[in-house]
Formats: sequence, structure tokens, C-alpha cells
Amino acid sequence: DVSMIFPMMGEDEFQALKEDIQANGLLEPIWIDADGKIIDGRNRHKACIETGTPMKFKVWNNGQSLVSFVVSLNLKRRHLSASQRAACALDIKPMLEEEARKRQEKTQFGGGGINSTTEEFGKSRDQAGELFGVSGRYVAEAETVKEKAPDLFEQVKAGEISLTQAKREVRKSEVKQVVEMPSEKYRVIYADPPWAYGNTMPDYYGVQDDHYPVMTVKEISELPIVEIAEENAVLFLWVTSPILEESFQVVNNWGFKYKASFIWDKVKHVMGHYNSVRHEILLICVRGSCQPDIQKLFDSVVTEERTEHSKKPEIFRQIIDTIYPFGRRIELFARTKTMNWDVYGNEI
Repeated sequence: DVSMIFPMMGEDEFQALKEDIQANGLLEPIWIDADGKIIDGRNRHKACIETGTPMKFKVWNNGQSLVSFVVSLNLKRRHLSASQRAACALDIKPMLEEEARKRQEKTQFGGGGINSTTEEFGKSRDQAGELFGVSGRYVAEAETVKEKAPDLFEQVKAGEISLTQAKREVRKSEVKQVVEMPSEKYRVIYADPPWAYGNTMPDYYGVQDDHYPVMTVKEISELPIVEIAEENAVLFLWVTSPILEESFQVVNNWGFKYKASFIWDKVKHVMGHYNSVRHEILLICVRGSCQPDIQKLFDSVVTEERTEHSKKPEIFRQIIDTIYPFGRRIELFARTKTMNWDVYGNEI
């Protein structure tokens, strides 16, 4: 139903519309199709009924795309967020496909050939996004939310939450929690926690929990790492500049003391609030006495271009294995298994 593309107005917005119609009459007509069905103007129709205002109707019959016509009319009047526009674009996708099917049938009947509009079916998502001024990818993300959490999708469409927030909620619900920590004791611990930064980013920027479920500093600190660490152990802990100060809560709660650090120069810059960030920090922390077994001093700055989100260069593990070849070792929050390393993480 093309009339249902756009969400009904919120209470405040609708009240303002009623007051305007009551004071000035209905200035914009209510659009209907040849069968008398409303295709645009549900809010105006409702306001006229509630205020007793005479209605004006206009019939759409120009033969062009009805969906495009309704979208164009509404986008001129409605102030929708990018998230709402992506949700609306998803709703018109099957309507565009139906229009394409009818054009195909008409072309085929007229001798134009069955392949004349076949490609249109595959383009409906991008076409829908283009009509609403969002990317096809963003429409696809809305589709994922709608499939996995219809209630959240309706909240997005109503403007109650953003698409990014909905995606995070979906992701959190899908996370399989790790049941228990390993019972062994480890001399070498390597950790890349999913830090929750607590900052709010615009919808069109990807943030850390677009890629994995994050944890607060308190949640990370409360992991019983002290119970699996040997009395003399070393911890290599990945942190970023925004979380640097808070990360020492984790270091201390896990029973370690800071000693030194490596800097990973990623070469490519990423957005930051105070500067253009191109590095991450690998803290070296010790419990008891645990200096390197091999006295080889690696450069504290390692330059290697970043690849996929959050993946750390393998050279850092090679450095750890080189200077600490002895003792049982574990990688916390690991994504893959590595030979001679135990692993702990919900992506394994």
C-alpha cells in the first residue's frame, strides 16, 4: 500500500498540522488514485476529520511511477532522519519491483522482449535508496534489522531510535556469551578487549560495536584474569588513545603493573575528535617478576598498514613469541586459533 510508505506524524507534529488546517483551511489537496484510495495525505485527511474542515482531493493519473510521485511529495514536507529514510526505502522496494514487473509485462505484450526490464528487479534496492537519498547499503542494513527484529525496525521508522542503534541491539542479542574462563595458569597473556568508548557517533560513521559486541571498562576489569595468571606473568594489552587512562583500571584489577609499550603505526588515518588517529598502543605489563627470556630489543614503533577492522598485525605475536618463548600462553578475545596458544573469546 503506497499510502503506508511514510510513518504517521508524531503527536506534536500532528497537532501543529491540525492547528494550521483549522486556521487556514486545507491548502495541500489529498491525493487519491482512480479508485478513490488515498495515496498521499493520510495525516491531512485525519486532521480534516478531527477539525471538521472541508477536504480537497486530487486524482493521480499521469501514468508515471506512483511510488516515485508519493516519495517526492512527502520528502518535500517531511523531515526524516537518514535512518527513517532507509526504513521507508526498504518498504517501497517491493513496490518498485511490482512496477518493474508490470512494465515488463507491458513491454513483452507489445513485442519488446522479455529481457527489456529484467535488470530492474536487481536494481530495486539501489533505486529505493536513491529516491530517499540514502545508499543501497544502508537500505540493506535496514532490511537486516527488519528480518531479525521487526519491532526495532518499526522504532527506526517512527524515528524513536537510529538504524545504528537498532543494529547494535540486534548484534547484542545474537552474541553467544563465553560460559567459563579456562582453568589453567598462564605465563603469557595477550588481550585485545572490545572496549566500549561511550561516545555517540553519527549514523553514517562506523563505530566499534558495528563490528563486534563491546564491553565496558568495569566488565573487562571484572574478568577473573588474576585467577589464570601465574605469579610471574606478562600481559600484552591493546588499547587506543581515547581509552588509555581507563585501561589502567583493567591492568591493576587483573593484577599487573605497567612497564612499557609498543606503538602500532597504521599508516592510514582514521577519524578522531582531537586529531587524526593513525596508531594503537600495546601495553606491556608484568605480574611479579617476568622480564623477557630473550634479550632482543625490538623497535617500540611498528609500522604496518591496517587491514580489516580491529585485526592486529601478526608481527606483534611474533615479537611476543620471540622474547617470551617459554611458558603457557593465552590470547583473550581471540578471533581465530593459533598454534601453541590457548584462546578465549566469543568469536572462536
